[in-house]
Amino acid sequence: MEEKKSFLKQNIDFDSPNKNIVPITTSISSDGKLYVGGCSIEELVKKYDSPLYILDEITLRKSCRAYKKALEKYYPGESLPIYASKANSSIFMSNLVASEGLGLDAVSEGELLTALKGGVPNEKIVFHGNNKSDKEIEFAVRNNINVIVDNDYDLERLEEISNSSNRDLEIMIRFTPGIECHTHEYIRTGSFDSKFGFGIEYLNTLFQRISNTKHLKLNGLHAHIGSQIFELDPHKDLGEIMVSVILDAKKYGHYIKKLNVGGGLGIKYIEDDDPPSIDEWVRTISNSVLKACEKHNLDLPTLLCEPGRSIVSTAGITIYKVGAFKKIPGIRTYLSVDGGMSDNPRPITYQSSYSACLVSNPFNINSKNKFTIAGKHCESGDVLFKEIELANCKTGDLICVFGTGAYNNSMSSNYNRIPRPAALLVCDGEAEIIQKRESPLDLLKYDVLPDRFIKQN
Repeated sequence: MEEKKSFLKQNIDFDSPNKNIVPITTSISSDGKLYVGGCSIEELVKKYDSPLYILDEITLRKSCRAYKKALEKYYPGESLPIYASKANSSIFMSNLVASEGLGLDAVSEGELLTALKGGVPNEKIVFHGNNKSDKEIEFAVRNNINVIVDNDYDLERLEEISNSSNRDLEIMIRFTPGIECHTHEYIRTGSFDSKFGFGIEYLNTLFQRISNTKHLKLNGLHAHIGSQIFELDPHKDLGEIMVSVILDAKKYGHYIKKLNVGGGLGIKYIEDDDPPSIDEWVRTISNSVLKACEKHNLDLPTLLCEPGRSIVSTAGITIYKVGAFKKIPGIRTYLSVDGGMSDNPRPITYQSSYSACLVSNPFNINSKNKFTIAGKHCESGDVLFKEIELANCKTGDLICVFGTGAYNNSMSSNYNRIPRPAALLVCDGEAEIIQKRESPLDLLKYDVLPDRFIKQN
């Protein structure tokens, strides 16, 4: 029988990290132990404990540069990749993408503040959200951050702010282009079913309304068609749709200078996944906009895109320590780890799949066992892997889960009062903390006992 090739033995794509399961610096030592960023995973856990988030700096920078390089290659006009910080928001990530010349998109005052503290220039930040608070909008306007108008409520408050301050405000609008990925269904007339953005059928009314305001200046359009996308065909039509909206806006005196095509490019979580490369995705988007502009004799707008997962996910891994085993004869063997749904809610929420290996036996040599890897939380559904093949392992062994850089840390919680893990950055054999580990006492900081309860006791 032909031996199954381990995903760790597959060729690494250095130009498009989203096509790899593992960070590009992943290596196996001469004694068969797992290393990332030149650092021994076993040694990192000895020093920093587990569970442990780890980000590989070289993979992160390669991903950022792949977007910059592809845009410069395929789009002759001005362009800017904008990191979708919801994927993994931190002062470190903000600082890294800023150092690579990227912008950043945020959806809350917390993400905006994190971006500013991380050194992202105000003019390179965009503010999204379908229910922005007054405080958040005022914060964005006060800090000269681009606001993407998602609905009439946004528009009303921005008009009030601009009138009360007698100040012109440049805005972008988000609309639903009627393209649904995965099913590749196109809805050209009716409103696409999404909580985000204006329906495409409402735009002419919207353009007229903005024309009637005194200080709002519409200069950009935004559209986003999905997440974890493996298809390129839907993006081929996006440029034509957005350029047709530019032409409609022009009839009402609006001159669109910026097109933001969103993000959503997928990554390789498991062996069967086959996402397009960053280069292919950018080429498709760029050609779509170029052809549409040429067809309608329009000057090229500044092209913006918003990658998130495809920048940070592959760079991240999570390390767990094996605890209890429970064998149910004829059914399954549960292997429990010291984390779970509080540090990675995606399996229980989306039934998401990942790849994993033992740190001490990455190639699963002499693998004869299938395990269900369970988290430690008080939920039957707290299962990270329903069935995974691993070599013989025991309590205290370490498991590495790949592709956890996006939507793990950022969606983490303190369910069951479990502290969040520490996060490290690794590069060239050095490891540095980018997020301190919480302690149980940290979780009590904001608890307050009412005075009358204190007096009773």
